[in-house]
Amino acid sequence: MSIERIGVAARYSDAVIHNNTVYLAGHVPEASKGQDITAQTRDVLAQIDETLRDCGTDKTKILTATIYLTDMTDFAGMNAVWDQWVAAGHTPARATVEARLASPDYRIEIVMIAAR
Repeated sequence: MSIERIGVAARYSDAVIHNNTVYLAGHVPEASKGQDITAQTRDVLAQIDETLRDCGTDKTKILTATIYLTDMTDFAGMNAVWDQWVAAGHTPARATVEARLASPDYRIEIVMIAAR
């Protein structure tokens, strides 16, 4: 049984692959820190697309997603971007939770598990 790590840093990896299951770390806004939920959601989903690609998979194979929002009033704005991004007919199991995140500049964090 092998374990493959993608984007290894001192504290975490962007993704870990085991038995053709891809576990993504929480992705937070990079280029859009401090901006509105629309910009931050687009930023995070673009990062996720890149990480999935690096892992040899794509958004049609996402099994589950957990979305953390700092304020549930952002739910509709996040969903507007999500609905355009998610692959029709391939929607994952999903939960959205309100939570305080690591930086006040973050409005969203997304964690996913996908098949490869």
